Amino acid sequence: MKKIPFVDLKIQYKNIKNEIDNAIQIVLNETAFIKGKYVEEFEKKFAKQYGVKHCISCGNGTDAIYISLKALDIGLGDEVITVANSWISTSETISQSGAKPIFVDINEYYNIDTKKIEKKINSKTKAIIPVHLYGQPAEMSIIKKICKKYNLFLIEDCAQAHFAQWNEKKVGTIGDMGTFSFFPGKNLGAYGDAGCIITNDDKFAVKARMFANHGSLIKHQHKIEGINSRLDGLQAAILSVKLKYIDKWTESRIKNAKLYTELLSSIQNVQTPKIHSNAKHVFHLYVIRCDSRDKLNQYLNANGVSTSIHYPTPLPLLKAYDYLKLDQNDYPVSKNYKNQILSLPMFPELSKGEIVYITDLIKDFYK
Repeated sequence: MKKIPFVDLKIQYKNIKNEIDNAIQIVLNETAFIKGKYVEEFEKKFAKQYGVKHCISCGNGTDAIYISLKALDIGLGDEVITVANSWISTSETISQSGAKPIFVDINEYYNIDTKKIEKKINSKTKAIIPVHLYGQPAEMSIIKKICKKYNLFLIEDCAQAHFAQWNEKKVGTIGDMGTFSFFPGKNLGAYGDAGCIITNDDKFAVKARMFANHGSLIKHQHKIEGINSRLDGLQAAILSVKLKYIDKWTESRIKNAKLYTELLSSIQNVQTPKIHSNAKHVFHLYVIRCDSRDKLNQYLNANGVSTSIHYPTPLPLLKAYDYLKLDQNDYPVSKNYKNQILSLPMFPELSKGEIVYITDLIKDFYK
């Protein structure tokens, strides 16, 4: 029986071991642990590869959203619209800023349903945070038009969509700012927590950088109260090495996804991911919808295939949001999909033989 992990970080490390080890050793030799040249170097490289003026690094992807909200002066009495199916980071940071999260159901691409956004906008609405879930961009041309119409900020949550594109434009560069997570399992992952914000807005960049560093750009000169959210030198050095390979890894993910879809498309009980014609999907996750999801999940696990569910409970249905007294019937698609979605193994080094093994198991299960 084969053993196929959901994500294999060991094989990625082995393939670039010498470069990673060398980068870590240099930081250790120079004791450049907090801020410093290796952090600045990564920020410059990431900004250049994205074609933006500013990259503000921070402690993690959750902080990246929170810092963005605070730098935009969003707080008490405000409302921020986001999507019903995502990781809680997106919505909890809205609450932590003092604002109220307003949820919108998803569409067939697992992203925010743009047809339902305008119904949620009122005088309290200050921003929209679309999440480019699983690696596929939300419908950014429509969302940007809505933001322009109502004079709203547009924060892109790109935690799962490094270098994905909408209409050949990289996500994170379409709105006012883009937030990223470099959690180890992401398409571009550190060896611990890490994150960043990208933007072309000079004033926002200054305020965000200041807020992430105790409200100070110069030591002991605190212009505002902020938080302590900094990328450390070790993670920055590791990310700089990995950044060189991201395009190659992305193409491998796309190739693997195509093979999955080709091999699964004949199974009536399985719905493969639908890709929007305007999107470049980078497949942080390969998510199917299937009948008897839990039994299939157990069958795959019993045969050595690790899987996951992203996410088992839509945000509006979590106990954390009971206080909002939301009507579950407002989120029919998210509610319907929650018992069908299943994430299959996905990483650049996944082999053709492994994908064939996984899809053969799925075919056998439905026989």
